[in-house]
Amino acid sequence: MLDGLLRGKTVIVIEGEAQAILLDTYKPEIRGISQPETERVVRGPRDGFIEQIHTNISLLRHRLPVPEFRAEAMEVGTRTKSKVAICYVDGIVDKELLSEVKKRIERIQIDRVLDAGYIEQFIEDNPRSPFPQVQNTERPDKVVGNILEGRIAIVVDGTPFTLLVPAVFNQFYHTSEDYNERWMITSVIRLIRFVALIFSLTFTSLYVTVLSFHPEMIPAKFMVAAASGRAGVPFPVFIEVLLMEIAMEILREATVRMPQQVGGALSIVGVLVVGQAAVQAGFVSPITVVIIAMSTIGSFATPSYNAATAFRMLRFPLIVLSGSFGLLGLATGLMLIINHMLSLRSFGIPYMAPVTPGSFNGLKDSLIRAPLAWMRRRPPRLHAPDAVRVSSKGIGSKNKKKMGKSSVFRGRKGGDSNK
Repeated sequence: MLDGLLRGKTVIVIEGEAQAILLDTYKPEIRGISQPETERVVRGPRDGFIEQIHTNISLLRHRLPVPEFRAEAMEVGTRTKSKVAICYVDGIVDKELLSEVKKRIERIQIDRVLDAGYIEQFIEDNPRSPFPQVQNTERPDKVVGNILEGRIAIVVDGTPFTLLVPAVFNQFYHTSEDYNERWMITSVIRLIRFVALIFSLTFTSLYVTVLSFHPEMIPAKFMVAAASGRAGVPFPVFIEVLLMEIAMEILREATVRMPQQVGGALSIVGVLVVGQAAVQAGFVSPITVVIIAMSTIGSFATPSYNAATAFRMLRFPLIVLSGSFGLLGLATGLMLIINHMLSLRSFGIPYMAPVTPGSFNGLKDSLIRAPLAWMRRRPPRLHAPDAVRVSSKGIGSKNKKKMGKSSVFRGRKGGDSNK
């Protein structure tokens, strides 16, 4: 009775009766369902999660009207008693994975859970890693797609973000829109995103390495242009790039925290006015401003904000290594990052799967996306009991043959659909 009363329900106590009636009369004020701000798509659904857990589960149920869909309720937080729902499809999810997710959530001992990020930090395998091992999203279609692959969604009351486990590195540069477009277009766009990701991590470090230690690696004309642009700059390349990167991060953080009406104007003033004034004053060279801008734009191409943030922060140790040891320092830093990513696990799944350990079926939906008809099986590392998701009957050239033999199509070709 007390728990229901604290949650806004109505308690009716009748004199002489040992039991009471508990009525669910709580009707909270909720915002309307709208398009997610952080995961916009050109082609795809426009609805997104809100802060009410019952509405979010209803959005998932709308897309999965099957009896195998499960939403198991739990409570986390000794003070807040936040509602948490573990969503999956029975018959697709691995039972060992489901048991491990429940154990990790039950072991959480904290007085408050105000967002899904609290739970994410408790259940990830390596909390000291800069890379996210749990994916978060505001899109119901993305959650349903991952559930049908064999993953588990963790819906938390009070936040529009839903957690997806296990998560591998490939997921963080994929979008739900990738499966709505044709496979050739999607594959090219994924390659562009991946190149932009690597570009944002290494471009500034490579620039420092080449100009500071290995100028012979670039053509003479380019070297002359770079040297003439740096004439009069009082700082070495390493200090110049480091100061510009710090200034860019300050500007980015200020833009995010400012009101939306002011944030756009602040970014324009910071990039155009301050950047141009710094170049004219001789504090930085024009080519350095171009390099920093291109590296920043490359980080914006990553769909996942937390993955892009991890690569942004890793730029600083790479710049320090490159400015101290040149190409050897850059190569050492990249090897340490790759080695760390290879050692990561997400609920026992290798972080770099399906690249390593290799899986031919998994590679069909990694750096490129194969046609949907070719991706017949679910990701093998998820160990789904029902591994087949696309039937081999009636796909590809078989459909073309059936359409050619159809009497309806032959009739339209001849002008009489009744023949």
